[in-house]
Amino acid sequence: MLYNVKENTLNSADIQMDYITFGYGTKPLIMIQGLNTNGIKGAGISLAFMYRIFAKDYKVYLFDRRTNIPYDITVEDLANDIAVAMDELNIKNADILGVSMGGMIAQYIAINRPDLVHRLVLAVTLCQNNETVISVINNWVNLTIKEDYKTLVTDMSEKLYSEKYLNRYRPLMPLLTLLQKPKDKQRFITLAKACLTCSTYENLDKIKCPVLVIGGGEDKIVGKIACTEIAEKTGCKIHIYDNLGHAAYEEAKDFNKRVYDFFNK
Repeated sequence: MLYNVKENTLNSADIQMDYITFGYGTKPLIMIQGLNTNGIKGAGISLAFMYRIFAKDYKVYLFDRRTNIPYDITVEDLANDIAVAMDELNIKNADILGVSMGGMIAQYIAINRPDLVHRLVLAVTLCQNNETVISVINNWVNLTIKEDYKTLVTDMSEKLYSEKYLNRYRPLMPLLTLLQKPKDKQRFITLAKACLTCSTYENLDKIKCPVLVIGGGEDKIVGKIACTEIAEKTGCKIHIYDNLGHAAYEEAKDFNKRVYDFFNK
C-alpha cells in the first residue's frame, strides 16, 4: 500500500478518536493538525503524500479530535486526549509537529507529559490570545452560526494563504466552498471556540525538550508576533517565512525538510 497508509479508530474507556498512520520506519512521529471544517477520515493518502518525506524513517500518527466533543472542551483537554491515545498505543519519546491549533495542543502535551516528547516543532501557533486571533475566531463562529458558509470558507482561505497562492486557485473557490462546508456545524463551532482557551505562556519554561518554532511574517490568524513570543519565552530556535502567512506549512517548499532536519539532528 502506498506509504503504508492505514485509517483507524481508537476506542478506549475514555475516548473514541479517528487516526491515520503511515510510514515504514520505527521512530514515532505525531502530527497534530489545526482547526479544520471536517475531520481527517478519508484523507489518509493525501496527508501521507503531503508529508511523504517522513515515510521512510518514521511511523507517523495523525490524530483527529475526539468523536464526542463536549461544548466546553479546551485545548488542554484535547492535549490530554492525545496523551491518552499515545498511552493506549504505547507511544513514548515521540517527535511532535503541531500546526496552528495543533501547536497549541502540542505545547500542553510537552508541558504536562514530557515523557511523551522527544523533539517539538510548533508552527504558526500561539501561547496566549491576542486581538487578531480573537477577532478571526469570533467571526468564523458567527458566520457558522448564520450558516454563511460561502463567506466562511472565503474568509478562511484569505486569512490562510498568500495573495499569490489565492490568485492561482481563486477560480476553484466555489468548489472549495462545497468541499469545506462544515459537516457538523456545532462541532466546528465548539472546536473554534476551544482555540481561544490556549494559555501556556507562563508554563513554557516547563518544556525541556528541544523546540523549533516556525512562523509566517504575514500571519493573519494568530498574528505576526505570536510565534516570536513563544521563541523568546523558551529561548528556542525560530524560523520566520517573512512573505508567507498562516499557511506557511503548506506554501513553503522547504517546510517539511526544515522540520525533518530538526527532528534528525
